[in-house]
Amino acid sequence: MGQAQSDESRPPPSHEELTKALASKFADKCFTPLELYSLKDVFKSLSDTEQHIRYLKEDTIARFLEIPDIVGVSPILFQMVSYIGAFPFLQDAPAVLGLEQMVMVITIMTERYRRVLANDAADRRKLLFKSLAVHDRKLSAMDSDKGNTESVETDVTMAVHGGTQPLGFHIDAAGDDDEEDVGQEEDDELVLAAFDSLNYIDVFQHGNSPTIHSAMIPADNIRKLIMLLLLIAPLDSQESLASHASRVSGSELESLRTTAESILAAFLNIETAPGIKFPRFNAVIQSSMPFIFNGFTALFEHFLFSKNLDFHKHIGGQESTPSLPPQIIQPLLQDTGSIMNINVLCQLSLFIPGDSLFRKVRLLYSGDDDGFSMGSFETKVFNWRAPTILLVSGIRLTDEPGHKSYGAESTFLSTLPPKRFPHGSKGETERLTFGLYLGHHWKHTHRECFGGEDTLLFQLAPVHDVFRASTINKDYVSYTKHSGATSHAGISVGCPPPQPTQAYRRSSTIALGSTSLVLDSSFEFGCFTHDYTTRGGAFQTSPARKFDFQDRFEITSLEVWGCGGDDEAKQQAERWAWEAREAEARRKINLGTGDIQADRALLEMAGLIGTNRSGGSMG
Repeated sequence: MGQAQSDESRPPPSHEELTKALASKFADKCFTPLELYSLKDVFKSLSDTEQHIRYLKEDTIARFLEIPDIVGVSPILFQMVSYIGAFPFLQDAPAVLGLEQMVMVITIMTERYRRVLANDAADRRKLLFKSLAVHDRKLSAMDSDKGNTESVETDVTMAVHGGTQPLGFHIDAAGDDDEEDVGQEEDDELVLAAFDSLNYIDVFQHGNSPTIHSAMIPADNIRKLIMLLLLIAPLDSQESLASHASRVSGSELESLRTTAESILAAFLNIETAPGIKFPRFNAVIQSSMPFIFNGFTALFEHFLFSKNLDFHKHIGGQESTPSLPPQIIQPLLQDTGSIMNINVLCQLSLFIPGDSLFRKVRLLYSGDDDGFSMGSFETKVFNWRAPTILLVSGIRLTDEPGHKSYGAESTFLSTLPPKRFPHGSKGETERLTFGLYLGHHWKHTHRECFGGEDTLLFQLAPVHDVFRASTINKDYVSYTKHSGATSHAGISVGCPPPQPTQAYRRSSTIALGSTSLVLDSSFEFGCFTHDYTTRGGAFQTSPARKFDFQDRFEITSLEVWGCGGDDEAKQQAERWAWEAREAEARRKINLGTGDIQADRALLEMAGLIGTNRSGGSMG
């Protein structure tokens, strides 16, 4: 009884005591002894000291992680870690980055906290948003070129002498906000889970941390962060970011910026909005780029590998084994294409797991090299028995008043329904890039489409957008060649399959799905449709562009990339060899009439051989 009274009279733990307790728990549960030893060694070698306090500065972290100066993202990254370092007392941000604070940062940035805290991905997204947000309604105090936080030296002095936190993390009083902000939860589930894990849930006070109401991430800040995230997307834990230095110079840097602009366009229109608010931030990431922050894991795990540790030496300092030759690193992208490059590959990794892409994709078909024909497409692609990625790029067809189309363009447009939506983005002659991720192998369509629920329809430029497959409507992909029984040939994604009918009953227009992509049989023209009002198609509508739009374009490049390794390539080569042998056997076949030329003519009439065929079919 007396013990209980003693516990009740004990004062509640201080912020410092709880922070130490949580850091200790993270260290024990989320790191191996070797990783923890390495972290302490790295921190000791990098830290500065002021008033007996060890801490890390912005330039020290940027230099250690090898963040390229030309991207200008170091102040933004330091703002993030200074905020997260204050976890779970986010109202005290920015934090002085001591060892305990770095334990918080690394645990959260590498998602190791999942071993201790019960939560879901939305909790971390909210925390990352707050760490990036500028809490000034007029954005007047933000100057991203000069940095987003005050100097660490000032922060240390304030911490030692009990000063107040800098105003950079202060939030103005709420005013008139967008409707999308109404009803947003302000509680930090991740913080609540942290206090719950320490059995100090009573310490948590709702609203004691900076609110996301009316806070936003400036457009320029998110642009620079996206460039960094594209750079680190393929990074391994012990791989130097400096090894990718070629990606931030010359034409490669320009390509990186262009890709980042397309991703930024998914979040906001920079001409009309100064920044991104949480509802938009959360919705776009959840649907169109769920893996965008995965690169932080490898980047911040660099702190867990000390260069002072050498396992090839005995205590006496002598090497136990001879040094191994340097390992040859396989390139991220083995082939080159008109559309695909390293930055596009990293953009794809935002919504397709990177372990299926980096060092795994190979070019199967290129219209530039193999010809823009369904025959070439079928020969190169149909034998690949693993997932594929189709990329198509083109120039938007103009629909200015008075413009008339002729020839093939007029023929293609005549097959589209007369109902016309506005463009999906600005620019009359803008370059567009769409794509398809297909987990099933390609085949001819007869009465039903092929594909599965993992099929993805997406746009890469000028706006990044991902349209996920429906679990109800199965009209995913169709591949139809010209025949007497079909009226419309080509590749269709998200459209009803063409039904064989009698000639007089065929429709003159293509039945477009509510969210669909159509490529004509000659691979000259394409059309992407987004009927947001109707919905209910094989692919979901965009969470970012909640309006009807349609983009008709002339195809300039078409590529198909196979996702897989050497086993898939070997199987494809074996099937090609089999078809070649079958074709040769058919060429030499003798029907026994004694007239080889007559026999050959008969086989050609039957469609079994001929100059326009590539050989036998596995279908």
